[in-house]
Amino acid sequence: MKRIIKGILVFIVISSMVLTGCSNQSSSSTEEKKVVVGISQIIEHPSLDASRQGFIDALKDLGYEEGKQVVFDYQNAQGNRDTLTTISQKFVNDKVDLIFAIATPSALSAAQQTDTIPILITAVTDPVVAGIVNSMDKPGTNVTGTTDMNPVKEQLELVTKVKPDAKKVGIIYNTGEPNSEVQVKMAQEVASDLGLTIELMGITNSAEVKQAADSLAAKVDAFYIPTDNTVVASIDSVLMVAENAKLPVIVGEGDSVKRGGLITYGLDYYKLGYQTGEMAVKVLKGEGNPAEMAIEKQKEMKLIVNTSAAKKMGVEIPKDLLDKADEVIE
Repeated sequence: MKRIIKGILVFIVISSMVLTGCSNQSSSSTEEKKVVVGISQIIEHPSLDASRQGFIDALKDLGYEEGKQVVFDYQNAQGNRDTLTTISQKFVNDKVDLIFAIATPSALSAAQQTDTIPILITAVTDPVVAGIVNSMDKPGTNVTGTTDMNPVKEQLELVTKVKPDAKKVGIIYNTGEPNSEVQVKMAQEVASDLGLTIELMGITNSAEVKQAADSLAAKVDAFYIPTDNTVVASIDSVLMVAENAKLPVIVGEGDSVKRGGLITYGLDYYKLGYQTGEMAVKVLKGEGNPAEMAIEKQKEMKLIVNTSAAKKMGVEIPKDLLDKADEVIE
């Protein structure tokens, strides 16, 4: 009898061990099914943050919820290019399934570190000029995503509408951002047709933004701030100078209007990030190859006006612009 009881006990112990092992294997299997997405962001500012959230929301809506089907490894370089390199190398070493690179510096860094891991980009003005892809229609590399190419001419036209007597427009830009150089060149090319001349002030970091704004304020009739990540992150410094000098600040995207810029005709970065997330899901499901997926543009632009900023800058927004505005911030 004792032998029978002992045998039963041994059987129970062994069975328990087997079941525990199966449970662990099942848990391990579940973990292995989670997709790992590395998110690289050059710097924090509302537009880039919005694009990141749009991307995450798109994945969730399409079946990749954080903590369940996907794990996000979010890394912010805080404007430091060396840190960007470290982030990209980390993602490669960790063998993430996909990299989401926000803004041109992040995209460049990721592309320099891997030509095999799929890279989805957003807030990149001209990925061809940046050397990330071969063409907009057919990237030919492991990179695809969305561009935030601005309607620069239409934005500069806003200068002539809010301040008809304006002749000189000041632009502050980071000389190390290819996306900014592209927009500056576009502004210079279209300015003469609008009766404007461009005054440039190059910077290399956010600490120089205030000084650059002070220097330009004495020379110009208005500021134009394109989607330069360094300047947008420090736009409060520009707004302070502009308000004191009673100069309008035309900006490249809606979040900067919400922060105190005067007006823009531009992108919705949340929607741009969401659009990129939809593309990422196709890649993750094996339904799309980055090399064959065209770089996409946002189809809809928005006219956004800040009437409170107009008062601080000493300008009056024409009624026709207010009537056409998609959003008015008071």
